[in-house]
Amino acid sequence: MAKTVVVGLSGGVDSSTAAALLLEQGYDVIGVTMRHLPAETTNSCCSLEAIVDARRVAKKLGIPHYLVDVEQPFYERVILPFEEAYLSGMTPNPCALCNRHIKFGAMWEWASKQGADYLATGHYVRLQERDGLYYLMRGIDHAKDQSYLLYTMRQDDLAHLLFPLGEYYKEDSRRIAERYGLVTAHKAESQELCFVPKNDYQGYLESHRPEAVNPGEVVDTKGQVLGHHRGIAFYTIGQRRGLGISSPVPRYVVKLDAKTNQVVVGDKEDVLEKTVHVSSVNYVLPISANQLRGDAKIRYNMEPEPAWWMDRGENAEIIFDQPQWAISPGQVAVLYQNDVLVAGGRIQK
Repeated sequence: MAKTVVVGLSGGVDSSTAAALLLEQGYDVIGVTMRHLPAETTNSCCSLEAIVDARRVAKKLGIPHYLVDVEQPFYERVILPFEEAYLSGMTPNPCALCNRHIKFGAMWEWASKQGADYLATGHYVRLQERDGLYYLMRGIDHAKDQSYLLYTMRQDDLAHLLFPLGEYYKEDSRRIAERYGLVTAHKAESQELCFVPKNDYQGYLESHRPEAVNPGEVVDTKGQVLGHHRGIAFYTIGQRRGLGISSPVPRYVVKLDAKTNQVVVGDKEDVLEKTVHVSSVNYVLPISANQLRGDAKIRYNMEPEPAWWMDRGENAEIIFDQPQWAISPGQVAVLYQNDVLVAGGRIQK
């Protein structure tokens, strides 16, 4: 008897291709689209167009399609923490929260109630089982690899997940979708946060959290006042332009201090650090040593760099071989060993 897999259909090419590949592999496939924003939303995966495209893909493939409302948990688990992080001087990564609580939380909860054996998505990651353990690995297409944002996955999560695109490149995904005659085959990719129009997070915060406009001082690393800012939520570590100060040498944001409501600026060297302090750590793989050697990553669009990972229980410390630019509290830090995702957490400082 064929196993049943629920596929998250976003209305994009990758999830469409994932569904097609699973059909080829002999699974009974069910498509589901999670509606996590109001129907009038025009952004990417949440728009009426995306929902219609997902439904058209399901019809073309001959699989059932369901629309599930997760607007409330998405607000509570993703949007609200995103807003609060900026107000506290951090630079959040809402996609990691969405993966944990919505795509692999609420969606699996729905899938399991339908009696599904597996949940699948169009993420570019590989998953292998060896000796009773599940290894989550970077996708073959490193340019599209999304394992960085899956650091919250646990072994019991991985046991019911499938990632059909892990061994494919993006152009392969489009070719397969084209072969099946799917409407999403040549659909443009969205590069924006689904709930932030035009990726204008400053405009979003001004509109939804007006208390973000909270003027304060811009100071140097010695505490000398150089100017004033309009709210720490509107600045990021490493920022150089738009600081509103006059200086004979380039100045960069090195710290956002929520307690004093100050933006601290310094020289370029002040933005380079080797040590990263990480909280809310999750070990995707069980570890047998307190010190791990591997390659670490502190932002989505960087290649992992050689580093030591020091286990501190729920916390960890990463020590890079080479100084890293703009280590930003609120972002995600992860450790790989030979492309295998071992652990990850949220950067504290």
